[in-house]
Amino acid sequence: MQIRVLGCSGSIAAGSRTTAFLVDDEVLIDAGTGVGDLTLDEMVRIDHIFVTHSHLDHVLAIGLLADSVTRARRAQRRAPIQVHALPETLAALRSHVLNGVIWPDFTRLPEPSWPVLALVPLALGDVVRAGGATIEALPAAHTVPALGYAVSPSDRPEAGAWVFTGDTGPVPALWQRLATMKVHSLVIETAFRDDEHLLADISRHLCPTRLRGELAQLRVPTEVFITHIKPGELDAVMSAIAAQPSPHRVHALVTGQRIVV
Repeated sequence: MQIRVLGCSGSIAAGSRTTAFLVDDEVLIDAGTGVGDLTLDEMVRIDHIFVTHSHLDHVLAIGLLADSVTRARRAQRRAPIQVHALPETLAALRSHVLNGVIWPDFTRLPEPSWPVLALVPLALGDVVRAGGATIEALPAAHTVPALGYAVSPSDRPEAGAWVFTGDTGPVPALWQRLATMKVHSLVIETAFRDDEHLLADISRHLCPTRLRGELAQLRVPTEVFITHIKPGELDAVMSAIAAQPSPHRVHALVTGQRIVV
C-alpha cells in the first residue's frame, strides 16, 4: 500500500497545497488543493473520499473533482464516488458547498439516478474496506465534528496502519486506541508555533509543546510526520520540535512524498 502526499500545508502559497492523501489509486483521504495536481486519468480512478472534517482546506476539491470526472466516469459507467464522513460533515457539504449556490449538487448530477457523488455516513470506530485498504475512523477533537483515520493494507494487516490524526487538539481517546494497534507511521498536525499556543488551544490545533504531550502517549518508537504547518512557518515549528527529546523519528511531511506500508 502506498500513500502519496498530494498536499500537507496549513494554507496556500506557491508550492504549498492543503491536505490530501492518495492511497494507491482509488482512495483519497481529505480533498484539499493538492488534488489539483493529479492528472484527469488519476482523478477518474478515485472511487472513495474519506473526509476528516468540514473545513474548506480539507474539502474544497470535492466539488471540483466531481465536475472534472463526470464525463469520463459516465462513459465508463463507474459507480458514484463514495464520500465517507461524519453525518455532520456531510450535512455541511450539502448545505454549504453542494447547494446550487456555491457549487452544483453533484449528488444529483448529471442525473438523480446516476450522480457522480454519493454521501455515505461514517461513525467513530467504523471500519470500511475501500480498494485494497482497510480504514478505521479514529477520535479527533477539533472546532467542528472531526475524525482521524487508520489505514492498513487489507491483504497484509500485519504491516500495521498508517495513521492520520486530521486536525485535532489534545485527544486522549486517540492514544488509547493506538495503544491497541500496530502503528506503521503517524501523520500528526502541528499548526502553530509555541508563541501562538493560545490560538492553538482556541482553534483546537497543536503547537510543539502540545505535540510533545501527545507523542508522550505513543509508547512504541514510531516514524512520525508533521503536517498542517502554515506556509513560512516550517523552520520555526520544526526547530522547536527538534529541540524536544523524543524516542520517535520525527520529520516534516513534504508534498510529493510517498509512504509505503
